Amino acid sequence: MNSMLKISEAASLALHAAAILAAGNGNGRNSTRSMAHRLGASEHHLAKVMQRLGRAGLVRSVRGPQGGFVLASAPADISLLQIYEAVDGPLRPAPCLLPHQVCGGDDCVLGGLVQSLNDQIEDYLERTTLADLAHVFPEREEQT
Repeated sequence: MNSMLKISEAASLALHAAAILAAGNGNGRNSTRSMAHRLGASEHHLAKVMQRLGRAGLVRSVRGPQGGFVLASAPADISLLQIYEAVDGPLRPAPCLLPHQVCGGDDCVLGGLVQSLNDQIEDYLERTTLADLAHVFPEREEQT
């Protein structure tokens, strides 16, 4: 299946892993291994993504045999835009689907669709918090 919406694998992993943490934030930690398993992702790649989220102050790691990651703030205080930008940098929607804008900016073969979609995506990421997504990944026991 081909999707019109393209974001990096790292940003997608960050959004999904953060949603997993939001589901269980009050009741424990999630290891990189268990989250990678749930997401069908590379543990190594997810570990790098989690490091970026940690450097941005969105998650914190807990060391030890029962270690893992927890959200650094309440799920309601973390927007999807913060997560996205922690991994991929500032969101800068492109005005054109081609690498170089060829329509001159005023007209587009897709009308105002590209700009409208860019605005909708940015608005959604900005106003949606992890609290809104805590139901997506029901909490379950840690599997390492």
